[in-house]
Amino acid sequence: MKSTTESLEGNKVKLSVEVDADEFETAVDAAFKRIAQQIRLPGFRPGKAPRRVLEARIGKGAAREEALREALPEYYSQAVREHEVDVIASPQIDITSGEEDGNVAFDAVVEVRPHISLEGYGGLEITIPRPAATDADVEERVEALRQQHADFEAAERPADTGDQVRIDINGSQDGEDLEGLTAEDYLYEVGSGAVVPELDENLIGKKADDEVEFDAKHPEEGESDLHFRIAVKEVRASRLPELTDEWVNEVSESETVDALRATLLDQLGRQRLVQANMALQQKVGEALAELVTDDPPEAMVDQEVAARIQNLAGRLRQQGADLAQYLQMTGRQAEDVVAEYREPSLQAIKVDLALRAVAEAEGLDVTDGDLSEHFEQLARQYGQTAEDIRENFERAGQMLAVRSEISKGKALDWVLEHVALVDEDGTAVERDALKFPTAESSEDADQTAEDQNTDAENTDDPDADPEEDAE
Repeated sequence: MKSTTESLEGNKVKLSVEVDADEFETAVDAAFKRIAQQIRLPGFRPGKAPRRVLEARIGKGAAREEALREALPEYYSQAVREHEVDVIASPQIDITSGEEDGNVAFDAVVEVRPHISLEGYGGLEITIPRPAATDADVEERVEALRQQHADFEAAERPADTGDQVRIDINGSQDGEDLEGLTAEDYLYEVGSGAVVPELDENLIGKKADDEVEFDAKHPEEGESDLHFRIAVKEVRASRLPELTDEWVNEVSESETVDALRATLLDQLGRQRLVQANMALQQKVGEALAELVTDDPPEAMVDQEVAARIQNLAGRLRQQGADLAQYLQMTGRQAEDVVAEYREPSLQAIKVDLALRAVAEAEGLDVTDGDLSEHFEQLARQYGQTAEDIRENFERAGQMLAVRSEISKGKALDWVLEHVALVDEDGTAVERDALKFPTAESSEDADQTAEDQNTDAENTDDPDADPEEDAE
């Protein structure tokens, strides 16, 4: 088989493939064997009729047509792998010769992943949460713990945020009392917003024996307003426990106030570090996507949306449900799910194109060492040898995808090293501040980064079906 490529306008490539008659004869012979399984001839068991008998009975044309239908996709896939054409849609195949006899030749015109030029990726500035906890953060958490264990006692003063009030509440709509909004001696925390926002607004400043009436918007659009009548029976102010070693030892695993503060500082610091690293990955992706000014090809968007819906269907199957049941339970249509996934799909594709552009512009080539390291990592992950995993990818025609993922990883590292980082106050953040103090935490951060890398495609499956992936 011989093949050539030619770039066409409209982000397309034409593959021209020619197969010698002798080579194609193997496909014709295989077609005769399949046909022999499907027809019955007197004197022969199914599948045992010789080819010459079949040719005499049905002619060679039917088998050649069958051979073309079955073999052309494989010839096309071989050409795609040989020339490493990054296809994003199904090809349009035109047989140019050999439909009846002789050498077989065909052209396959296919849309490919576009190459884009990216401006401004070297001067990005990203705002991330402050990666370190402060004493103020610790004191806020300590106060929250005290609030959690607060006692309430009657207060001879108007109610304020954080107080409890004992009320009789009557809620109605269009003159009809609503059972779920009517109660006596209801204990309510002012400022919690647990009923309607207007309730908090009308309770602040009220004291025992006060009564109030007000209207409130119904939480569901299109519904008429709600009407409330409230009788305040008691105001109860919170009494915070005293911050002592004894109390800390009673309500936490720490023995002293200082130990509690130290534990909270460590916990909050790790949380902030994880949040900052997650935000960095996400914000960089968003910034790169904004630099992509051209709309990606619809074929790429459709593929990404379909992949995400397929992933959803897989998760549903693990839970014993299917997509149809999910749509029925949520009251949605299939078009709603497609519309929901379109925007994140578009974002992911733009990030993918941006990272490829950075890798190309910065000359971030994939070396043999990079490939070896990649397959060694997969070998440790899946408990197989690196050689076996590599053979699986090569057999499936996925080496282009592997190299692309490695180069995109290099591009992301390059951008992360060059981006300017500031916190919410505009203060510069040093990269060392984003490092985890222990190897265990670093692994957690790496997993977080992997989960947030929205552009990544699932190409690292050593058990992938070669036939399916090659197509």
